[in-house]
Formats: sequence, C-alpha cells, structure tokens
Amino acid sequence: MFTIKGKTTDWELVIGLETHIEVLSNRKLFSGASANYNPTISPNTQVSMVDVAMPGMLPVLNEFCVEQAIKMGLGLNAEISKKSKFARKQYFYPDLPQGYQISQPAEEPPVVGRGWVEIMGDDGKPKKILIERAHLEQDAGKLKHDVHPTKSFADYNRTGVALLEIVTFLDTKNPENNSYITSPDEAERYLREIREIARALGVSKANMEEGSMRADVNVSVRPVGSKEFRTRTETKNMVSFKFIKSAIEYEARRQIEIYENGGTVSQDTMRYSQSEGTTSVMRSKEDALDYRYFPDPDLLPLEISEETIERIRSTMPELPAATRARFISLGLNEYDAARLTESTDISKWFDTAVGDKPERAKQIANWMISELFAHPENWDIKNAVDTSNQGTARIITPENLAELVDMISASEINGKQAKEIFIKMLDGETGTPKEIADRFGMKQITDTGAIEKAVDDVINANQTQVEQYKSGKTGLLGFFVGAVMKATGGKANPALVNELLRKKLS
Repeated sequence: MFTIKGKTTDWELVIGLETHIEVLSNRKLFSGASANYNPTISPNTQVSMVDVAMPGMLPVLNEFCVEQAIKMGLGLNAEISKKSKFARKQYFYPDLPQGYQISQPAEEPPVVGRGWVEIMGDDGKPKKILIERAHLEQDAGKLKHDVHPTKSFADYNRTGVALLEIVTFLDTKNPENNSYITSPDEAERYLREIREIARALGVSKANMEEGSMRADVNVSVRPVGSKEFRTRTETKNMVSFKFIKSAIEYEARRQIEIYENGGTVSQDTMRYSQSEGTTSVMRSKEDALDYRYFPDPDLLPLEISEETIERIRSTMPELPAATRARFISLGLNEYDAARLTESTDISKWFDTAVGDKPERAKQIANWMISELFAHPENWDIKNAVDTSNQGTARIITPENLAELVDMISASEINGKQAKEIFIKMLDGETGTPKEIADRFGMKQITDTGAIEKAVDDVINANQTQVEQYKSGKTGLLGFFVGAVMKATGGKANPALVNELLRKKLS
C-alpha cells in the first residue's frame, strides 16, 4: 500500500479520475463541421453556425460518435444504456459561445454505465478499477492570450468536438471495496490502460501531448486503516503522466499538513503549476446544482438497440488485457506482459518478432525490455523516428531481433557476441545479424576439440590456480572461464567451456 508518513500517523490516498478522451471522428458531435482543429489550421475556419449558437440552428447528433462511445464502453467491460439523454450544462466562459455545454447529466443514465478496467496494483497483483460512467459531451473552444499585448482571442475550431468523459467509481456505501486508485503510480497505470484501450479500438488518439486526452484529478487523504472518505479536491485539465503524479503527491501532502495542523480541507478546484510542481486553489468546487442542468429541448432521447451493440461488439479487436493474458501464456511473467502492452504498437512489434515460434517469446521480451526500450529511437515502432529522415535513421526491426535470438538458441553466437552485433546495429551497421556476424568474424566456436585444446592450455599455464581450485576455492572457475574466452577471442561456447573446465578441474 502507498502511504505518506505524517507527523503523528501514516496517511493513505483515495484518488478519482475524470478522463476526457477526444472521440476520433471526421465531424463534430452536433454539427457537420470538421473535427480537425490542428494548430496549423487558421482559427475559426472549422466552425458551423451550430457551433457558435446562431439563432435557429439546431444540433444533430453524430451517429458515428455514439458508436465510438459504445465501442469504448464495451472495452471498459461496461453496461451500455439502451436509453440516455442530453442536457445543457450552464456555465459562462468566452470559449463556450453557447453559454452552455451539451452533455449527459449525472442523474440520468449516460451512454456508458458501470464498468471496470484491470491494472497492476502496487502489490504487483492484478487490480480492478471500477468505472462509474462514461458520457458524451462537446468540447469548448480555445482562448489565445499571446497574440496581442492587451487582448485575448477565441478560436472556435475545437468547439463542438466530441469528448467521452470516463469517471472512476468510489463505492461510498461499501468502504471495504477498495477497487479505486490509491497511489500516483496506480493513477498512471490506469490512465495508460484507458489510453491503450482507446487506441486499440480506434476510438481516440488519446494523446496527452496534443490534448486529445486529459484528466481531472480528485484527491483526498485519510489515516491508514480509516474507512472514512474525506473531502476531496479536484485538479483540472492535467495533460501529462509526470505532472499528474506530481500533482497527486503535492496535493496529498498539502491536505495532510492541513489536517495535522487542526484545519479542515475545503472542496476546491485546484490549478497545477508545472514550473513549481505545486497546486493552488482556483475556485470553490462546483456541484451539479451549480450547473443548472436541464434536458436539451433540441435533442430527442438517444435509443440504442441490442442489435447495434452486438454489431459493434463483433468488430472489437483484441484488447490490452487479453493481450497480456496471451503473453503470459507464452511464458512471460506479469511484469513483462504489462511492459509489452503499454502500447498497441509495442504489442504488435513483439508479436511480429515472435512470429510462429513461441519458444522465442521469453528471449524476445528480455531483449526488448532490457535493450530496445533503452534506445527508442533505434527500432521501428510506429512514429519512433522522423519519417522525413528515413534514409539515415538506424532501425532494428522485429525480424532483426528474431534472427539474433535464433542465432543464440542455435549456438551460432554467444551472449557477448549477440550484444556486440546489437550495438553495431544501433550504430548503423547495415545488414542482418547473420551478415554482420559474418562480416566481423563473430561466429561462435562450438568445435569441442578446439575448445578442449584452449581449456588444456589455460589449465597448464595456471597450475597455482588449479591447486587453489582443487583445495576448495571453487570461485576461481570464473577466472578459468575468462582466460579461455580471452584465448578464443570471446568466440567459444560459454556453456561448453564451463562443462569442460568443471570436468578437467575435478
């Protein structure tokens, strides 16, 4: 369990996340305007009369966005509501030209109801995180404050783009149910799982760097062992795993300090300072009543048939949880399986490298996690290199790694030679691993006679160490192995060297 030590007691965290993912669609949620608001596009050129609330303009629900929401709901193991409604959420801000946001109210069933996702808990075991709901709503525009020294400008290209808000569930009626997030690391794992489900399904790019995925982070603290849920704060619009973890830790410590000094935590909306790594109060936290929800009179209730749900279900690809289970069935442990399903592209790379030889799986996983992950610019995972620089980019392909692993298994090269070949590939050496091995004379010596002669020569030249070994200093075996490997230029089969040395020294 993740805890924070206070002055007089240890504290634990209760974390809730409201994750907004931008729905991948050509058109906006309620208008026919393009959903592309790329920064290179001129401001206010992707805007319809509906988006800016011109009189008499009626919203029309984008059916494809609804199907994307259903697909994500199925990926979250969630209930799909056969009937749901849209409402107007009232608030006034310059980036919201209507003066309200069309959303789905908390008291009504949303498109996606109760569900769950599985992550690796802090104890290294699988943990279910409960989902309360996921509802469709429209995004706001974007204010620009750096265009003019005394004026701010509004760009409405993003206005009306479809968002799906996924809300975690806290079972306040059953405090023994701990299927919620309890640490910064679990928060990151949960968000990564949401991201990869969305990407695997093609529901969203879910890219935090470009804003197509962002999270509101709710944090409260309580003494370890307490079942009381205390007042929470909400830090808005977080767009970085690193900053989300930092904000959780800082906010938790801020609340602990307040409680330990005899104060009370107020239910506030917080802002996070990236430069200082701190949270501060932005405004008092709103409740649903503050938004004065009422049914949107221009939109009929949404009805979804069982046939539609099953049709969408039949198109679902393998999801990250199923991929992890399949990787574990190939002999990987839970940690390795989790690392290799951090993104759909990594999973596909691993599958391609393993190919039709499942016996490769463990070695492929080891090389990927220990070597390739340390050099993301040198392997051909999607978007890993600048596509405009393909001529000079140094790339290791799944086929390269599969061949390298096969050469080790066939005793054509040893581990040291494999690492040398790998480094040469990183440095831009052309050709397959076999071609590189031939070019630099790095084939392993497996001739028993040749290795035995090298072993005999080393033993004869080091009689003092031989006597010490026979008197009980068996740690000297490493000395003899090293001497034989040096004598053979590192080309001898290490397993055979060890076997022959033990036999002759005994």
